[in-house]
Amino acid sequence: MGFKRNILITGGAGFIGSHVVRLFVNKYADYHIVNLDKLTYAGNLANLKDIEDKPNYLFVKADICDFAKLQELMNGYHVDGIIHLAAESHVDRSIKDPFTFAQTNVMGTLALLQAAKLYWESLPEGYEGKRFYHISTDEVYGALELTHPEGVEPPFTTTASSAEHHLAYGKDFFYEDTKYNPHSPYSASKASSDHFVRAFHDTYGMPTIVTNCSNNYGPYQFPEKLIPLFINNIRHRKPLPVYGKGENVRDWLYVEDHARAIDVIFHNGRVADTYNIGGFNEWKNIDIIKVIIKTVDRLLGNPEGASLDLITYVTDRKGHDMRYAIDSTKLQKELGWEPSLQFEEGIEKTVRWYLDHQEWMDHITSGEYEKYYEEMYKNR
Repeated sequence: MGFKRNILITGGAGFIGSHVVRLFVNKYADYHIVNLDKLTYAGNLANLKDIEDKPNYLFVKADICDFAKLQELMNGYHVDGIIHLAAESHVDRSIKDPFTFAQTNVMGTLALLQAAKLYWESLPEGYEGKRFYHISTDEVYGALELTHPEGVEPPFTTTASSAEHHLAYGKDFFYEDTKYNPHSPYSASKASSDHFVRAFHDTYGMPTIVTNCSNNYGPYQFPEKLIPLFINNIRHRKPLPVYGKGENVRDWLYVEDHARAIDVIFHNGRVADTYNIGGFNEWKNIDIIKVIIKTVDRLLGNPEGASLDLITYVTDRKGHDMRYAIDSTKLQKELGWEPSLQFEEGIEKTVRWYLDHQEWMDHITSGEYEKYYEEMYKNR
């Protein structure tokens, strides 16, 4: 069948990417969605079992640094839209291995930009609809000071409003025009890739968009990240490692809300513009950990607070930024997007999902998920 659009989504087997792929495949039957993923440790095709046989979906195992392969895909599938999520994203890993982060996040993005540029320049003049959408992070902005505005005193109960959380730790926020000031090899690599994307618009007229998003949480997240790691560790009565005193503050966004934002921005965002995506949901790490413990213990039938003794304070991460806080007012006002879930709703859904999908978690932590690709695609 002929498709209205042909969209390449990179990193589509990863945490955020799999939610975006699923949304686009299910919502847009007249779009052909090509999911490109290298299937490193964080890419898992089992995340997409429910859509793998859909007629408008195709998976391609490839590396975004493989320029020849990218050219082949652009030309072979007549790609007119790119949603670029593929990236190395774990800060701790970037501290130990900055070269891999520079290679994937910077050179991979550059290869993708150049492949798109060359193919789109070959299209007839006036061809409409081309778009290169690059997903970045709030970490490129650096860090904000941690303060407590008068009359707003954390910590909160899980029924506190998003507005309270948004104003709890300071009046300063990251805006779309905030100066870049990355502090880790990970955030430096993402900042560099952002600059390349914008440079391709300014130099070649590439129709680009960049978004910077806060911390995501929800189903299918690789368990090196805080929330799934702690859910799994509580289940197995393992220590819960907390950096420093757990005072660092992050803004949290439910992953399906991020996928909805990507959908809205891809279709309606202004070319060459930047949008911040945040949850208006700031929490100290130690407070979010206590909420996770309370929720997991309740759902497992443990006495309240039974797992508090698992908290283990460890040496703080090098260059650990104290506070990130996204202001996504622009996105709300211009495109009508806003988070659909309060944090207490999102964390309840998230904990239930991981406890209900223990087989998925066991496969991830044992490495069994790596066999899924071979089993699914060896005879195709």
